[in-house]
Amino acid sequence: MQAMAATYPNTESAQPPRKKIRKHVSTSEQKSKPAPQRLFVPFRALGLVTNHVPFVLQTRSFKGASEGPRIHILTCLGKSWALWEGGKMTLLFVGPEIEHPISCLVMDGDAVWAASGSHAIKYNRGKEILRITSPFDTFLSFITIFGPQLLALDEDGGHTGELQCTIQFDATFTATSILHPATYLNKVVVTSSQGSMQLWNIHSKALIHTFPATKLLSTNPTSTQAITALTQSPAIDVVGIGFTSGEISVYDIRADERLMRMFMDGGGVRALGFRSDGEPILASASSAGHIALWDLNAGGRLLHMVRAAHDGAITALEWIPGQPVLVTSGEDNSVKQWLFDSPTAPPRLLKFRSGHHSPPHLIRYYGEDGKQLLTASRDRSLRCTSVVRDSRSFELSQGSLAKKATTLSIPLTSLKFPTITSLSYSPARAKDWDDILTAHTDETIARSWTMLGKKVGKHKLVFASDTVKAKGKEKERPLGSVKCVCVTACGNFGIAGSSTGSILMWNLQSGMKRKTFDVVGGRIRSITGLASDALNRTVIASTLDGTVNFFDFHTTELERTITVPSPITSLVLHRDNGLLALICDDMIVRIIDIETKRVVRELGGFRGRILDITFSPDSRWLIASSLDSSIRTFDVPTGRLIDVFKTPSVATSLAFSPTNDFLATSHVDSVGVFLWANRAQYDDVSFHSVNDDAIEETTLPSMQGTVEDEALDDLSPLTAPKEAQDLFITPPQLDGELITLTLLPRSRWQTLLNLEVIQHRNKPKEPPKAPEQAPFFLPTLPGVDARFVVEEDKKETKSLKTTKRVGNAQVQSQFYKTLTDEQPESDYETFFNQAKALSPAALDLEIRSLVTLESLRIFINALRQRLVSHKDFEAVQALQNVFLRIHAEVLIANEELQGEMEKMLQIQQRESERVLELIASSLGTLSFVQDRS
Repeated sequence: MQAMAATYPNTESAQPPRKKIRKHVSTSEQKSKPAPQRLFVPFRALGLVTNHVPFVLQTRSFKGASEGPRIHILTCLGKSWALWEGGKMTLLFVGPEIEHPISCLVMDGDAVWAASGSHAIKYNRGKEILRITSPFDTFLSFITIFGPQLLALDEDGGHTGELQCTIQFDATFTATSILHPATYLNKVVVTSSQGSMQLWNIHSKALIHTFPATKLLSTNPTSTQAITALTQSPAIDVVGIGFTSGEISVYDIRADERLMRMFMDGGGVRALGFRSDGEPILASASSAGHIALWDLNAGGRLLHMVRAAHDGAITALEWIPGQPVLVTSGEDNSVKQWLFDSPTAPPRLLKFRSGHHSPPHLIRYYGEDGKQLLTASRDRSLRCTSVVRDSRSFELSQGSLAKKATTLSIPLTSLKFPTITSLSYSPARAKDWDDILTAHTDETIARSWTMLGKKVGKHKLVFASDTVKAKGKEKERPLGSVKCVCVTACGNFGIAGSSTGSILMWNLQSGMKRKTFDVVGGRIRSITGLASDALNRTVIASTLDGTVNFFDFHTTELERTITVPSPITSLVLHRDNGLLALICDDMIVRIIDIETKRVVRELGGFRGRILDITFSPDSRWLIASSLDSSIRTFDVPTGRLIDVFKTPSVATSLAFSPTNDFLATSHVDSVGVFLWANRAQYDDVSFHSVNDDAIEETTLPSMQGTVEDEALDDLSPLTAPKEAQDLFITPPQLDGELITLTLLPRSRWQTLLNLEVIQHRNKPKEPPKAPEQAPFFLPTLPGVDARFVVEEDKKETKSLKTTKRVGNAQVQSQFYKTLTDEQPESDYETFFNQAKALSPAALDLEIRSLVTLESLRIFINALRQRLVSHKDFEAVQALQNVFLRIHAEVLIANEELQGEMEKMLQIQQRESERVLELIASSLGTLSFVQDRS
């Protein structure tokens, strides 16, 4: 083991980092870079607060400030770090993700130092400004700021900046941490895993004194007791030392004597902290999550013991200078602040920021706005994770468990509900009663929760023993554990299924049992999935033996049973489109249409057991995760695989945002929830089939780092299309024998057919009258009463202006010109596109303007040719109706148009009969399918 001291350049005088400027990458550079994922790119991670690396506390005071000092808390997130504001525990900065996990963090003013692998990296406002690498290529385990120098510890050696000196320790001394005692010039205390300490002069590289383990401990240790905590006390020369055995020593390093000794139950000491506001109190934290408070004036008497302060080992503990507030962090992914109302009072939890301390295995989006996620984990908790702001995340309360755990002297975790195995919700009646239903491991009850109250609900939905008919005899059904739950779309009912085949329905308002659905059929069958449609007509249940059962919601009768060739582990129903997806043990996802009750798609290609599936909001895509660490996206209408990517760890659960913008995943080795942006929302994406053999591994999203910036830089700038899409262009026909309608609404043609009625209804009853104009001075008649002189209206004669009419002059409209320009044997595409762009009133006027026999003949031919092309069928019928009504008398009076009208009649009869045959055939096919189902 070696220790290194080195100087590093001062970057405080340098300009602060500016806002990142978007890079302009050339076309050749873009081609050289690997193409990003076609559908999903990493966006950000949620629910990460801290890990096992101790946090760093920094306080800052400003002259003339009316408020107290500013508090900053620096925590480690694995391969990145986060800076929190201590007043409201809001997130300030997130560092970029680096190659290796961070092993130690320190702060130097505005700068953040992080030890990662063989590098010591300096950041300013979240941007890397300096990187120093160890020449020995060994991992740095500890770093600390020592004036203008950076001290580092590693197994073989290390340096920072310009390597200034290297200290080689003995083979029997494995250094673990470094402490600079107050007022000691160029001297540091180094602790070891053997239980001894050494005092070194960094400037002269001389060993001044060695503190053997026999003097630090009360008795001769029978085994090696490593020093796990070392902290400076407010008194000069006095330090606190913690050991893995739970022993705590308050030691005077100048006199080389132990002042007092304490012993902490419940595991080894992980952190120590002396109170700095004048009260002689020492706080210690254990690996079991307990906090002990010791009165130093009473010889180290135990004042209070806060048991299960954290759900895991406490990694760091510090007092805010001058305040009765204690800050702790633990391996349970939480940072907590404890307030002491009086010197002898026990602490109370002031504020905290936390997340899951075990990887979540079940995540679901809550609501329709896509801003909240419900997450369940092996830590026996149910949390609501906010996608918008971390401060809005919370854990749903399970009752006053802390007081009960303190009274019974048992861990808090043991009083929590068992792990959640199934989750369902409906926010339709969230303001009225409970809206979430959960099933738990090996429990015969389902529990309700209220999202509005952020706690467990009032009802426990209990499965009672009942009887079942088998071979004409009734026998008692064994009581099984709840396997799956479902909340109806209306939010009034909750349904649960058990491992013995029982399916019960309760009213969520009263908690009373309403109905029972029976799928046993003489044998015990475990229920693996439940769903109900959007209108409460059908209840669907899947069993482990590969059957899908459809029940009538109101009568509870079994309507239909579908058998698949493999056991079903779970199901997901898209209520809007009626598509039911089944996860089967043969690594195939089968999709059933609940209207026809038939399997319509089978999606395969998985190389491991399927863990979870989810539909996109429009049910166009189905996304699935499997044990081969891959996430696949299928196009449901075509059944093709359109996207696949591999993650570093297995994705245990998936959820697609209701707003279609994010895909959320949880993974087996992380306590966070990861969001992936849907590129189809903001970029052109090709949906061609992909090859499942060439799967590229993608890194997981970070809290906020360079991975997302690089993904955004790779995107091409968004440009407007060169030509706007014409809404009046007839779509291409799928088949020439089919009838194609226009894209215009039905009201357009209804208005054209009834235009005369509409104009007559809207016609004013009488013309508007102009107001009578009175002179400024009104003459009056003589007398007592004021009466005005009324003059008779003078009719002014207007000279009639002679007008000159130009005879035989005709002005052709654009409508008529386009009509005559078309070829007689064409389908008149340009003419009908122009006609569909006109308003009903303008189209009516243009038809009335056809006054010559030649124009009438050309218009009849246009209608006939368009009818033969099988396009714009309803437009041709509407135009034909208006044309015949307006020009009926002219058509009857002129025999030269009789031949054109007879041709039109024959084609109209032929096409009408063909359309009626197509409709009758479609109705017959639909009726046959419904009868068979």
